[in-house]
Amino acid sequence: MSESQKDTQLRNHQTAMPRTYPVGPELHGDRGARFRVWAPSRKEVAVLVGGDATRESHATRQMLEPEKDGYFSGLVPGATPGMLYRFDVESGAFPDPASRFQPSGPHGPSQLIDSSAFPWTDEDWPGVPQEGQVIYEMHLGTFTPEGTWAAAAAQLPELALLGITLLEIMPVADFPGERGWGYDGVNLFAPTRLYGSPDDMRAFVNEAHRHGIGVILDVVYNHLGPNGNYLGQFSPYYVHHKRISEWGDALNFDGENSGPVREFFCTNAEYWIREFHLDGLRLDATQQIFDDSEEHILTELTRRARAAGSPRKIYIVAENESQHSKLVRPSARGGYGLDSIWNDDFHHSAMVAMTGRNEAYFTDYRGWAQEFVASAKWGFLYQGQYYQWQKKQRGTPCLDLEPWNFVTFLQNHDQIANSLWGQRIHNMANRATLRALTALLLLGPSTPMLFQGQEFASSSRFLYFTDHDADLATCIGEGRVKFLEQFPGIATDKARAVLSDPQSDETFQKCVLDFSERQKNEEMYRLHRDLIQLRKNDPLLGKVKRGEYDGAPLGRNALVLRCFGREQNDRLLIVNYGPAMDFDPAPEPLLAPVDGCTWHLHWSSEDPSYGGSGTPAFESVENWTVPAMSAVVLIPAKP
Repeated sequence: MSESQKDTQLRNHQTAMPRTYPVGPELHGDRGARFRVWAPSRKEVAVLVGGDATRESHATRQMLEPEKDGYFSGLVPGATPGMLYRFDVESGAFPDPASRFQPSGPHGPSQLIDSSAFPWTDEDWPGVPQEGQVIYEMHLGTFTPEGTWAAAAAQLPELALLGITLLEIMPVADFPGERGWGYDGVNLFAPTRLYGSPDDMRAFVNEAHRHGIGVILDVVYNHLGPNGNYLGQFSPYYVHHKRISEWGDALNFDGENSGPVREFFCTNAEYWIREFHLDGLRLDATQQIFDDSEEHILTELTRRARAAGSPRKIYIVAENESQHSKLVRPSARGGYGLDSIWNDDFHHSAMVAMTGRNEAYFTDYRGWAQEFVASAKWGFLYQGQYYQWQKKQRGTPCLDLEPWNFVTFLQNHDQIANSLWGQRIHNMANRATLRALTALLLLGPSTPMLFQGQEFASSSRFLYFTDHDADLATCIGEGRVKFLEQFPGIATDKARAVLSDPQSDETFQKCVLDFSERQKNEEMYRLHRDLIQLRKNDPLLGKVKRGEYDGAPLGRNALVLRCFGREQNDRLLIVNYGPAMDFDPAPEPLLAPVDGCTWHLHWSSEDPSYGGSGTPAFESVENWTVPAMSAVVLIPAKP
């Protein structure tokens, strides 16, 4: 057989192999591995397989066949799982843009991974519905001292006992260095080697499902990291050179040659859900994703993510500083079809209420009870009103949305780190006030989220940490200081002098959790556990839809939320995060007892088991006395 006949036979053999994904390597048993990469800026692309996958090694070098639209593909016989490879172009040999694993980090070779070998046992796992979730945000590198998937998996039984239903894992797409938050990822298909192997990640998800916990992954589709990003070696069209994001050139979702870029990112979403059985995604900073296409990239991505997980229910949540409500409306109503959005307004009001400081981006909040009532009833506080801090209107109307369309929190990774010391809120707030607002968070109608260690008042800080080369580290460090200087207290020379060095390993170590504090701070841990169980087991709390509850302020620092149950089996949640108050007279209909009943104390944040001071009777013949800095749940009872 001539060489040309062999080539023709090989191409026909390749064509007969269906691909799961449009890019990346795919193993075909004893036939080898098939590669495909988008490289419209290259005339020729070869793949180096084996050895250390360099031009100088004894790697197999095979030219890939050009296809239309700038793709190159080819089958390499004899390629097996574990082999290293790179793509060889005129300017050098580089890792695969769709690499499944980078054992030596972003600058090293890619590795072939057999994704079909893992023994999944979660066939009956139904996925994650949009209602009824209690989310727990986790950074794998600091969640345990080991900082691995395996070590985190050992904590899953305790998280299940706590009542967590959904883990939100901060980004794991591989990034350079030995530590980082993950938002500078450059190998979007490769879980970072810092936390273990791809199968270690699969084992974590499988074990989470065994304990009844879903797992979603924080993904960054608004920019790429500055170090280790080799996409430009294959195509200049990954970025939109006429649009600028907060981190530089925006990604190209609607410009020239944007089709394969959209395909790349949508494939990435499908890949995480299909290959790792993830239950959804958290989309970072979606306000920095720009697209004027007829179908927005977020709509397409969400639709394809759901299809990849079917019949499992897939949960998609967005961070969106601009508070665009259309993200969570169904596509039939002009929306993007996501499930929920982070509600920064709730956090900002709570921070002002607990600390009294309303500087920088807390400027437009007073921390008054009216804000918490409005947030519980309507989600965002700013739905198009003028926002002084930004000197423009902020948000869009969302009065039609359901409470579970909003994720509320008292802490998250950004908000803890956006401070001088990276301290947790329990170090800044009165404990009784914190208990009361924790009750509002965990018993309110929106979807609550905790940040790792919050449940046991962790003494660990959460600071910004990186591991870049010197020049880039200096640039990023200066940018971080400049960002924090919006807070007047941090803008002083003395404050800047004590800011933690992001490059220091000591900064990273300060963020690692100490699980012995579950016992040391057992009262706070019990509070969170009891509140989550109350939310789970009560027929109304945390389960009401729009129109099935109402609320009203009882003063500047006190409020009531009432859930309306069947057969008048209502619930009252009264939160007072200020001084004690006599509510007499009490011209508020939401406080009225159920016909033929009186209100009975069901739960109190001031229970001594939580470190509280006890709870006197709320209602008397003379009317209401609302204790200071407390939250209570009242249920109707026959006298």
